[in-house]
Amino acid sequence: MMLFKLRFYFARGLFKKNLEVQQQAAQLIAKTAEIIRAQAARQQAENANRLKDEFLAIVSHELRTPLNSILGWSQLLLDREFDPATTRRALETINRNAQAQAQLIEDILDVSRLMRGKVELSIHPIDLASFLDATVESVRPQADAKSIQLSMHLDPTIGKIEADPVRLRQIIWNLLTNSIKFTPEGGQVELQVMPANSRIELQIRDTGIGIDPTFLPHIFDHFRQADSSSTRAHGGLGLGLAIVRQLVELHNGKIEAHSQGCNQGTTFRVHLPISNWHPETIADSAPNVMAATTVEEIPSLEQLQILVVEDHTDNREMVQKVLEEAGAIVIAMCSAEAEIAALEHTQPDVIVSDIAMPGEDGYDSIRHIRASRGRDIPAIALTAYARPEDQRQALNAGFHKHLSKPINAQELVRIIAQLVERSNGCSGK
Repeated sequence: MMLFKLRFYFARGLFKKNLEVQQQAAQLIAKTAEIIRAQAARQQAENANRLKDEFLAIVSHELRTPLNSILGWSQLLLDREFDPATTRRALETINRNAQAQAQLIEDILDVSRLMRGKVELSIHPIDLASFLDATVESVRPQADAKSIQLSMHLDPTIGKIEADPVRLRQIIWNLLTNSIKFTPEGGQVELQVMPANSRIELQIRDTGIGIDPTFLPHIFDHFRQADSSSTRAHGGLGLGLAIVRQLVELHNGKIEAHSQGCNQGTTFRVHLPISNWHPETIADSAPNVMAATTVEEIPSLEQLQILVVEDHTDNREMVQKVLEEAGAIVIAMCSAEAEIAALEHTQPDVIVSDIAMPGEDGYDSIRHIRASRGRDIPAIALTAYARPEDQRQALNAGFHKHLSKPINAQELVRIIAQLVERSNGCSGK
């Protein structure tokens, strides 16, 4: 009996000990897992911070590079007189680099809007042949500058497709300019469009530097570049392809990148669903997308009185000069308060107003004008607030048009002429 009790107590002790060991092992495993998760989170945070720092460094570099030419040439033009040819070359350089800066800003804003789900498509039927011709021709100067052969092949059975014309052009333009950028002089870039099973396939193929196989899975990631070092041969923010991927997916399509490796060229394939295209019998329910790119004669603003409200002195003087060169009589004000005071004794044909100003902003002033005077003077919001929600806010406040800075001088003049013509037509003048 005693032996049985000893065995029982011994077995119970072993059981408790085993249980304690199991509990300690479970605690150790849980602690190890916690450490691994913490290390993974820390590694992920470090990688994110590294990518953020790299991106900020690249943004700084890409903005400062064109700024160097802009400030350098403008200072030279201020300091001395040059012959007409040199002066023109300097102004062309300033213009080209300012446009490059504007494109960088647009890319950053596009990524922000896309990541927040704030981009909405406006689908229209598009005549694909003329659309692609115009898009390809818009990038041809870049190809010609590097003696790159740029060609296009379109399956004739595809007549019109349904897509957002602005965003589809952005997709194709980004892919073509990307291929041109990474293709050495004398190379080839080809755009081919064809039906593929239940989809349309747009294929952009180049004979460029190709993509390293280790980077290929990350080619469409935000803020990722195969070479982000200070010795990289090609500039840019690494946003273009990420923007393209998201715009393609908004069209319910997909995009793929293929490359056999370094110096083996790259092929991008964009697949759009069959529901997005129709044969030639489709009706033209929307204006041709490329109409906006047609060269038009700049209208005259002769004898039009335009009230310009802008607190930034340089911007105000520039807009005033643009409008006066078109023949307008310009009344320039530096604040919303001065604008409202001026309207007590003058009746302009058009108001062009900034939004962000000290004191009363452009939204408040246009509401005040509409409510207190009941006037329906055509009004344009000319502002650096360029988001779609900013446009909606401007229109809801009482503006007829929203234009984002930097302005296109010819576009501003055309829109003013259109607003005045529309206003006169409605009022029977």
